[in-house]
Amino acid sequence: MKDNNLEVATLAAGCFWCIEAVLLRLKGVEKVLSGYTAGKIKNPTYREVCSGLTGHAEAVEVYFDPNIISYEVLLKVFFSMHNPTTLNRQGGDIGTQYRSAIFYHNSEQKTIAENYIQELDAEKVFEDKIVTEISPAETFYPAEDYHQDYYNLNREKNSYCTVVIDPKVNKIRKSYAHLLK
Repeated sequence: MKDNNLEVATLAAGCFWCIEAVLLRLKGVEKVLSGYTAGKIKNPTYREVCSGLTGHAEAVEVYFDPNIISYEVLLKVFFSMHNPTTLNRQGGDIGTQYRSAIFYHNSEQKTIAENYIQELDAEKVFEDKIVTEISPAETFYPAEDYHQDYYNLNREKNSYCTVVIDPKVNKIRKSYAHLLK
């Protein structure tokens, strides 16, 4: 997607279905693409990434209009929808592919992410120290088509959607109603 008004954020917070479902609901977010980044092989498959052997993180590329939603607000929602204090784990999803990570696209994103994590740690927002990785964005490989918009297309068919993703979406609806489309 090429649009000079849009910026890109690349985030990982466990299963990409969860973060995609939440971020797609925010005003100013034009597109969320699920995929893989920061690994050792080109064009990985879901099966390869799930093995934990490729080094990739399940992540999303978020295309957003900074005139409507800032990078800072995206990070605020990002940190509220997952546990950034558990290394390589989100709930029952365990492995490096489920790590919490921010892959910055420029020095401004890096600084904003570092400062925000320092602020959260200083304010002891989380009981434990944040372990979210902050790294430069690398090649992003879109996941297979059936992973895109997964929650919206499979909510009624897959219990993972109702058991794991619904609570995250509901939390965002309650906490950030003013940011929703």
